[in-house]
Formats: sequence, C-alpha cells, structure tokens
Amino acid sequence: MDINIGKPGEKIDPELFNSIALQAAKRIAGDDPRKNDNKPTQLRKFYDEIVLWDSKVRQNPEKFDDYLPFIRMINAKAAYARGRKLVDDNFVDLIHKGLQQVICAQTLHTFKLFMEAFMGFYKQERPN
Repeated sequence: MDINIGKPGEKIDPELFNSIALQAAKRIAGDDPRKNDNKPTQLRKFYDEIVLWDSKVRQNPEKFDDYLPFIRMINAKAAYARGRKLVDDNFVDLIHKGLQQVICAQTLHTFKLFMEAFMGFYKQERPN
C-alpha cells in the first residue's frame, strides 16, 4: 500500500485524503469482515495516539525531535497488536509506511489528517 504524505514545503496530493485514503480503507476493511482482524476499536486507538502526538507537537514544535522516538514507537505497538490478532499485516504496513515519512511537525500533521480520512472511509467500508 503506497501512501505519500509528502515532504515539508511540498503541496499535498489532492487525492491523499480522498481516493488514496478510500483505497487504504477498502484494503484494510477486506472482503469478509468475519475473517478480518482489524478491530475498529483497535484502529481507533492508533488514530487517537497519532492525534495525541500531533497535538503535543503543535503545542511545542521545538520538541519534535524529543517526541519522534515515541511517535515511531507506534510501529512496535502495531506489531504487538498484530501478534494479538487485533490488526492485520495491511494495517501494520499502513502505520509503518506513514510513520517512516514523519520527519517534522508538518509531516506528522499530514499523516494525522490522512488517518482521519482513512478512519472515516473505514467506517463506511466496515460500519459495524
């Protein structure tokens, strides 16, 4: 799954929060919700944590470098959730590819907005 949140100063792809987020949601929702490991409450926990870090960074942008190791630790939390069968490989991959592009406050905010769009589309694709 390819997402490109862009680099600092670049224009955001107009489809990032639209068709790209929708495509990611469809892939992670899967065809058969009974077989799908991606529990909506788990996905929401990851989104909430990304929102938390975005909020902290927006309040103290000079601390971004101090926060970055903890932001990247979300990858380990996703791996742990995968081990417990609460999320699948596709979701772990989405988190990993997004977080590896987070290099500053701006890219973290863009990733947060992408995840917001993703969560909206995920709810559409897997309403219950």
